[in-house]
Amino acid sequence: MKIFGKVRHRPSASWRQATDRAFTLIGDGRYEDAGTLLTRAADLEPWLSESWFNLALLHKFRHDWEQARTAGLRAVALLDRDAGAPDWWNVGIAATAIQDWPLARRAWQAYGLKVRGDQGAEAPVGEPVGMELGTAAVRLSPEGEAEVVWGRRLDPARIEVLSIPLPSSGRRWGEVVLHDGVPRGERVTAAGPSYPVFDEIELWAPSPVPTWVVLLEAEAEGDRDALELLAADAGFAAEDWSSSVRLLCRACSESRMPSDEGEGDHLDPHDHSEPGHPGPLGHRTAGGLWVAERECGLAAPAGLVRGLLDGWVADSPDTRAWRDLEEVC
Repeated sequence: MKIFGKVRHRPSASWRQATDRAFTLIGDGRYEDAGTLLTRAADLEPWLSESWFNLALLHKFRHDWEQARTAGLRAVALLDRDAGAPDWWNVGIAATAIQDWPLARRAWQAYGLKVRGDQGAEAPVGEPVGMELGTAAVRLSPEGEAEVVWGRRLDPARIEVLSIPLPSSGRRWGEVVLHDGVPRGERVTAAGPSYPVFDEIELWAPSPVPTWVVLLEAEAEGDRDALELLAADAGFAAEDWSSSVRLLCRACSESRMPSDEGEGDHLDPHDHSEPGHPGPLGHRTAGGLWVAERECGLAAPAGLVRGLLDGWVADSPDTRAWRDLEEVC
C-alpha cells in the first residue's frame, strides 16, 4: 500500500528509539527535548499516523492548541479506520480549546458520537457543540493539590463545575474546565449509578462569582439544607464543606470509590459528596451526633452574600446564626 508515494511499513528502529526516548522525557516533564525527538520521528516516518498522533499528544500536554490541531489533522488524514480512533478525540479537544466548533463537531462525529445536527436539526456553525452528557466528576489541578468536584458535561471535552471547590484549587463554582478524554477513577453513588472522573487540562471559561467561607450555627441538618436551597433559588450555591469534603490518597482517588464514604489519614486529594440531594450537591452526615457549627462554602456576588445569610437566619433566628464571612477565591 502506497501513501504519498511511499510504501507503508512497520516503523524503523530509529523511529521507535526516538519515540520511546521522547515519552520518557515527557514523563520527566522535559517537553522541549521530547518535541525535538518526536519531530525527528515524524521526519523519519511522515506517512505513519502514529508520528503525528504523538506530536499532537505532546502539544496537548503543552497546551499548544494550534499545533495540536495541526498535528492531529495530519494524524487523522493517515488513519486506516473509519471511526473510534483516539486521534479524532485529541483533535476534538484541541478544536474545543480554541473554539473551532465546526472541527470539534466533525471530530466527535468521526469518533462515532452523536452530536446536535445528526437528527436533522442543523447546529449553527459558530456555536459550541451541545451534547448534554449528564453528570461527571472532574479532578482539578491533577498534578498538584488535586480536588475531585462534581459538574455537568457540556460536551466530550468540557465540564461546568457545580461543586464549590476549596480555595486551594484556585477554581470557582460555575467555571468551565477543559478535561482529558480518558477517565482516571470512578465514583459510585449509594443509589447505584457510577460516574467517571476526568482530569482537568486547563480553565476554559472563568466564573465572575467569588467563593466565600463562613461559619454557620445550624441546629439541625434541615437548617443547613435551608441555606443550600436558598442559595440555589437565588441562582447561586452553598455547600457544607464540613460534611461534603473527605480526604483521599491519590491511589484511592484514581480508583472506583463510593462517593459518600471514605475517611482516615488520606491526604490527597479532596473529594466532594454525591449529587442528587437537595441543594446543588446535598450531603449526608455519617453516623454520630449532628454538630451545629459548620464550615460552609458560598458562591455568590459580594452584594448578595450577606443578605442571603441574614435572610437565612431571619427565617429561624432561634436555630441559625453565622459569623466570620471571608472571601477566599
